[in-house]
Amino acid sequence: MKKQVIPAIVMLTLSLVIVIGSQTFLSPCVHEDGSSGPCHWAGQALMGLGCALGVLAAIALCVKRARPGVYLSGLPVCALGILTPGTLIDLCRMSTMRCRMVMRPAMILLFSAALLCALAGAVLTARQKS
Repeated sequence: MKKQVIPAIVMLTLSLVIVIGSQTFLSPCVHEDGSSGPCHWAGQALMGLGCALGVLAAIALCVKRARPGVYLSGLPVCALGILTPGTLIDLCRMSTMRCRMVMRPAMILLFSAALLCALAGAVLTARQKS
């Protein structure tokens, strides 16, 4: 297996964890009255960004010539994923809520790892070309 494919496999795995986690074990708060707060929309946005990251990783796996551009285009998607919970989309105000204690740190960690994979993939493909 070539080194340029490994970051794509890791990115695809991370994107699956992001998409599944944002709706299950890393999901935002559920209020007692059944309503959804602002963190619900942060979770939906994170799910969409995870899907976009997964599509990019799948393209990187399938299309060899597109890898450098795909890895570079994954960088802003990951940056948006890092900034979404709490910065771009508000979360609940209480620091003890699930969205602040579980979802936000986990998503920042997952998107940071994906950002590092995208960066590593871009460097590996650039080194191969030279």
